[in-house]
Amino acid sequence: MDYPASVGELTARLRDGGYLADRGLATALLVSLSLHRPVLLEGEVGVGKTEVAKVLAEIFGKKLIRLQCYEGIDTSQALYEWDYARQMLQIRALSERQAADEQSVDKLFGPKFLLERPLLEAIKSGDQAVLLIDEVDRADDEFEAFLLEILSDFQISIPEIGTVRAKSAPAVILTSNRTRELHDALRRRCLYHWIGYPSAEREVEIVLVREPAATEALTRKVVAAVHRLRELDLVKPPGVAETIDWVRTLEFLGETELTRSAAEDTLGAVIKDRDDLDPARENLAEITAGA
Repeated sequence: MDYPASVGELTARLRDGGYLADRGLATALLVSLSLHRPVLLEGEVGVGKTEVAKVLAEIFGKKLIRLQCYEGIDTSQALYEWDYARQMLQIRALSERQAADEQSVDKLFGPKFLLERPLLEAIKSGDQAVLLIDEVDRADDEFEAFLLEILSDFQISIPEIGTVRAKSAPAVILTSNRTRELHDALRRRCLYHWIGYPSAEREVEIVLVREPAATEALTRKVVAAVHRLRELDLVKPPGVAETIDWVRTLEFLGETELTRSAAEDTLGAVIKDRDDLDPARENLAEITAGA
């Protein structure tokens, strides 16, 4: 597939898809796509890491394949499993003679009964897919080592079928919220980019790209309030996603000003943790000051 020839062209394509990328991120993505290197995106929750993969798939017409990592995930859940229920039904449907036939039994472990999980699906899809390995930091060390092997070769051996190789590597985006440190081996395999909270001016621009119907005046007031919230000692500081939610909620309710009353009524759009509600409410006057 032909990708944009320049960082500026990719930035424009991403913007057309509703994602406002800075030059550093656009550069990392262009190199990743062109040289078939995975890219690791780290940053705070809600700053748009996952959205990068979604927009890339959309603007280039690729299939988005998402592997959501979590504590305890194992290789079968990420790679493939056998459809045991269908196999049992097939066995019951076989006659006694067929069930004893070795060739009939072998057919029970063919492609028809193979359940493809995200990694195998991505290997078979090749460059027609964007593989999103989301929140890789939630998986354990053993699974991380397994991922490193897959990302190095893009092939997998299935004992009953044989080796499945990618004809061409898919685009690969890994995200991490830094709940634990990833190993150096995985980091070396990837390009790296940190996505932090944007400046107020940049955040206004991002919200207006994502919500073109929003008024700029209200958006600026909400962004200023969110930046004040981030200065508090919150368990879960609001990300850009929460800023967009807050603007969307206020616009839906017909609010044109971010008054203290309007902010208190809609605080659930921006604060997503019970322990953060009290400090937010206690500082609501300062948070909405000047709005």
